[in-house]
Amino acid sequence: MLDMNAQLNELRLLAAKAENRRTETGIPRVAMVKGSIPEHLLSAVYDPMINVILQGSKSMTVGDRTLRYDPATYFVMSIDLPALGSVHPAESGEPYLAVSLTLDPIVLSTLFADLPKPARRDETPPGFSVASMTDDLMDAWVRMLRLMGDPAGIAALAPVYEREIIFRVLQGPLGWMLREIAAPDSAMARVSLAVQWIRRDFAQPIGVERLAERASMSVSAFHRHFKAVTNLSPLQYQKRVRLLQARTLMTANAKSVMAAAFEVGYESATQFSRDYAKAFGLPPSKDASRLIGQAKAMAGDGM
Repeated sequence: MLDMNAQLNELRLLAAKAENRRTETGIPRVAMVKGSIPEHLLSAVYDPMINVILQGSKSMTVGDRTLRYDPATYFVMSIDLPALGSVHPAESGEPYLAVSLTLDPIVLSTLFADLPKPARRDETPPGFSVASMTDDLMDAWVRMLRLMGDPAGIAALAPVYEREIIFRVLQGPLGWMLREIAAPDSAMARVSLAVQWIRRDFAQPIGVERLAERASMSVSAFHRHFKAVTNLSPLQYQKRVRLLQARTLMTANAKSVMAAAFEVGYESATQFSRDYAKAFGLPPSKDASRLIGQAKAMAGDGM
């Protein structure tokens, strides 16, 4: 096995053809990204994933919690989370570079069925966190990305390497995040179901009592576990999903502020503008103009 620096350098070479957006690799659920990324694409509802930082750094904010990810670290997002992100080049100038594996519930459940059941924990783990890479985890990623040059081997070998990557994460400090999401009776799994309900009907008013009932929890327990996992209350989660969707409508679909506000479920354009400015730092019209200009500038630079 190569040492970690050699593994990291090989991963950088393998991912060097990535673009400044999600770039598919030809390997199921594995993607890569490189360089500056438009801000509105980094601020989104993220799918559950394992993400490895190869070069530069990334910051992710969910609610009032911000984590920074540096080279040779990985982060796990075990539940759909509305997050604000930013990426930064390395101090020496090399562009940001990362690879990711989107988590498949079926792969998780079949892997866990083959492993011993761990002792249960009383506390509910958060939905996202960061840890340092290990040699074994890095080695599994190297073998996975090498399949980009061996398309004939993808069908046979990618599922094996995917299970190994997940298994190595399970052995580390963030393994509990994956175990809890795959246990159907865990608080994490119940919160995950509630998140799916909110995301599906985000433009409609939600009743926390109804969500708690559907999750088979008391209102107080549901609120406590939801906040522990997502770092947001259910209503804050819905509001953040609405605002992110409105931001996309204005920047990608050229919707007016009022049209975007009403489409995502706001009844008052004034309240929408107030919430938007609080979340993103600028009124919606100014923020949309800034992001559109930023995207055009990046396109003009050949990014």
